[in-house]
Amino acid sequence: MSNTDKIIRLKTVLARTGLSRSTMYRKIAEGTFPSQMKISAHGAGWRESAVNRWIEDPVSYRDEGAAQ
Repeated sequence: MSNTDKIIRLKTVLARTGLSRSTMYRKIAEGTFPSQMKISAHGAGWRESAVNRWIEDPVSYRDEGAAQ
């Protein structure tokens, strides 16, 4: 993770992408949206750079770390 890469939370991800929560989690399971990362015992977030890559090209995005 680069020094300028921020961790963004669920509300921000949903606002930026226009996806519903259920659609976003379905896409994560399919490997077509970036996976969240654990940031605390009860919290998770997304790398801003990964979300930005998805926004730039949502049709061909593939999460390399997703289990297929």
